[in-house]
Amino acid sequence: MDNRAEVREFLMTRRARLTPEAAGLPAGTHRRVTGLRRSEVAALAGVSVEYYAKLERGALGGASAAVLDALSRALHLDDAEHAHLLDLARAADGIPSSGRSRRRAARPGPPRSSLQWALDSMTDSVAVVRDQRQDLVATNALGRAFYSPLIGDGGRTPNFARFQFLDPAAREFYPEWDRFAQMCVAIIRAEAGRDPHDKGIQDLVGELSTRSELFRRLWAAHDVRTHGSGTKRFRHPVVGELTLVYEEFALTAEPGQVMLVYTAEPGSPSAEGLRLLASWSAEHAPA
Repeated sequence: MDNRAEVREFLMTRRARLTPEAAGLPAGTHRRVTGLRRSEVAALAGVSVEYYAKLERGALGGASAAVLDALSRALHLDDAEHAHLLDLARAADGIPSSGRSRRRAARPGPPRSSLQWALDSMTDSVAVVRDQRQDLVATNALGRAFYSPLIGDGGRTPNFARFQFLDPAAREFYPEWDRFAQMCVAIIRAEAGRDPHDKGIQDLVGELSTRSELFRRLWAAHDVRTHGSGTKRFRHPVVGELTLVYEEFALTAEPGQVMLVYTAEPGSPSAEGLRLLASWSAEHAPA
C-alpha cells in the first residue's frame, strides 16, 4: 500500500506541534521550524537522522515495533495516535490491520435479526450502530426518535459526517458543534488509516472535502481519536437540552461496526427528557 503521503503528513504535523520545552529540550535561538527539528526527533527516538528523515518521507514499511514505539514516545503520541501510526505501518507493509476485506463501498443492508433484537431490548437508552463510513445502520426505537434530525424523511442512508458538515440542523442539534466537528473528522481519519482500501471512506472524504472548507482544514490537521466513552450535550427538537454519557462497543461479528449506547444519569433532567422522548416516540410510531 503506497501511503507515503499520509505517513509524511502525519509525522510532520505531530513534529510541528511538539515544542522543545514539551520534549525536555533546550529551545535555543534562531529556530526555523515550528516544532522540533528532525534531528531532535531522531535523537529522542534513538535513531539516526538519516533514518528518521526516511521515515518522515513516508517510507514506513519495514519499521520495527521497537522503532515505532520509540517514535511514539519521541513525538508524545497519545493512545489513538500510536494506534494510528501502527495502522499506517501495517498498511505500508501491505498487512490488513483490521481483518476487513478489501471491498468496494456497498449500501448497508438490514441489520441481522439478533442484532436488532439486542437493540430493541434496550428501552431506556439510545442505542445505535454505525459503520466505519459513519453510516447509521441500525437503531432501537429511542435511537430513531433521538436521531430523527439526522434520519430525516428517509432516502439516502443517514450519515453522521454528512449531517455534521452539510446539514444546517446539526448546529442546532449539537450545541458544541465545533467540538463535534473535530471529533467526527478525527474518527474518520483513524478509520482511514486502519482501512485505507475502503472506497466508501475515500468517497466520503472526497465529498466532504469538496463541499466543506472546514472539513478540508480539519482533515489537513491529521488529528486522530477513538470514541470510547464520554459525555455529550444535545439539543433535541422535541425535548430540548440533554446531557448524555456514551459507551462504544465494537461488534466483533461485523468488523468495522460499533454500537453506541447513550444513557442519562438516573434522576437527572436528562433522564426525564429521555423518558419523555420515549413516550413521544411510542405515540408517533407507525400503526
